[in-house]
Amino acid sequence: MKPHVRFHSWGRRAFEPVWREQEAMMKAIIDQKIRRRNAGLEGWSEDPANGLSIPENHLIFVEHSHVLTLGKSGDKANVIASPEWLKEQGVEYYPINRGGDITYHGPGQLVGYPILDLEQFFTDIGKYMRCLEEAIIRTCSDYGLNASRIEGLTGVWLDAENGAQARKIAALGVKCSRWVTMHGFAFNVNTDLEFFELIIPCGIQGRGVTSLAKELGYEVDILDVEQKLKDHLQMIFGWEWVED
Repeated sequence: MKPHVRFHSWGRRAFEPVWREQEAMMKAIIDQKIRRRNAGLEGWSEDPANGLSIPENHLIFVEHSHVLTLGKSGDKANVIASPEWLKEQGVEYYPINRGGDITYHGPGQLVGYPILDLEQFFTDIGKYMRCLEEAIIRTCSDYGLNASRIEGLTGVWLDAENGAQARKIAALGVKCSRWVTMHGFAFNVNTDLEFFELIIPCGIQGRGVTSLAKELGYEVDILDVEQKLKDHLQMIFGWEWVED
């Protein structure tokens, strides 16, 4: 039996309500796991009559309004712009409960939030992060771009081997509790990269950021990117989609 994942395409939404909905999904999965464990159910065994089915996983795709988010291990000094300027420009700011440092979300950026029970897949958070990166690397390859990783740095990069020429096209930051994940990745598709000048992205000095549109020289159909990325995630993780 393969894990089941329900896909949610939410268009453009403000950050905080989506954050709260992620937390609610995560809590529902954790609560279900606890109920199953208390009833002595393990693995793929089920007792649907008593509400003890295997927890359903989720994948959310969304574009956010302009917002900066700071991970729990981040340094607020990596926000260059003043709070007053951010407010004037309509850029929200949230210290949040994921790993990583400061990042920007905004229109034209594909943000993915997998809420997964990793005990249905593998209990290895490092492997999980590499799988997310791999799906984005393969999606970049679909557009003729040679993306890869930089050892010791999370995310997906172009020209990864060329020092200061390396530029990040996708950032990752997750939270995991009882092997259930939330938060995820931000993939720059048609993103206005000037907003990254408000911060030191991910707290990394001397490295740039880029987008599919900048590298390709044209605006990219974000729904096409969504589909390609969905297909790669499904192939890498081996899940089945839950249909409404």
